[in-house]
Amino acid sequence: MSFDSIMFNLRASKSDKLRDSAIALPTGVTECRNISYGSYGNWNLLDVYYPTDTSEPLPTIVSIHGGGYVYGSKEIYRRYGMDMAKRGFAFVNFNYRLAPKWKFPTPLFDTNAVLNWVCKNAKRYHLDPSRIILLGDSAGAQLTSQYAAMHANPEYAALFQIQLAPVQIRCVGLFCGMYDMKERASGKRKGIHLDYLGRDLSPEDPRFAVLENIGSNYPPAFIATACHDFLRPCAEPMYRFLTKKGVDAQWHCYGTEEQEEIGHVFHVNIILPEARQCNDDAALFFAKYV
Repeated sequence: MSFDSIMFNLRASKSDKLRDSAIALPTGVTECRNISYGSYGNWNLLDVYYPTDTSEPLPTIVSIHGGGYVYGSKEIYRRYGMDMAKRGFAFVNFNYRLAPKWKFPTPLFDTNAVLNWVCKNAKRYHLDPSRIILLGDSAGAQLTSQYAAMHANPEYAALFQIQLAPVQIRCVGLFCGMYDMKERASGKRKGIHLDYLGRDLSPEDPRFAVLENIGSNYPPAFIATACHDFLRPCAEPMYRFLTKKGVDAQWHCYGTEEQEEIGHVFHVNIILPEARQCNDDAALFFAKYV
């Protein structure tokens, strides 16, 4: 692991622990913990959350956590996921294999395995494979945008040589992410990008061409950022790109320049008014399509 990734892990872990120590677990939600969806031990565990007393299949959020491909787990999205479930969704929150041990495109394969698990276990956990909302933040937003492109474009999906899960992705949520994978793969790789992409893959590898493989059949997208999100410059261009392609999209920027706490992945800090507003807005957007 590169020095940059080590430092990122230390800073993010400290910040996430501090945030979660101030947030009680939401009530009124049934929580099913540490379910295996694959053959890689703790890397392939997931949780499912849904409103207590649920008896019917629910529109199902599948959440890809952030962490720069080198950090993160379902544990730091537990409170956020349960809070979203209270809005009338089933919420699938999963671990995936991280860099540098596991490189591109491993997280996409794990995402596909989760969606196959959803299909096989839908009845038991009140999931609906025909009403999938795929979302993620930071690196998870990039992975969300890429997996959605694979699902919408069979020719692009064929480059990855996997059989995609037979789900219907009705819409996506892209929070505080970057979306031009080809740009990130170009130039000299170092730090986190080297850990995830390695040295050997060419910048011209067609699997990096996510935006070039998005068309009008891409799922509707809710795009969110914040005034102090360091990836804020990526949000509006993605919105404009999608709308030019004929995709229904919204983008929102939350907070003000004076609110330094409203920064990267702010929406996970569910006690912030801006996070509640963002998550309410996202839920309303998702409800239009499920």
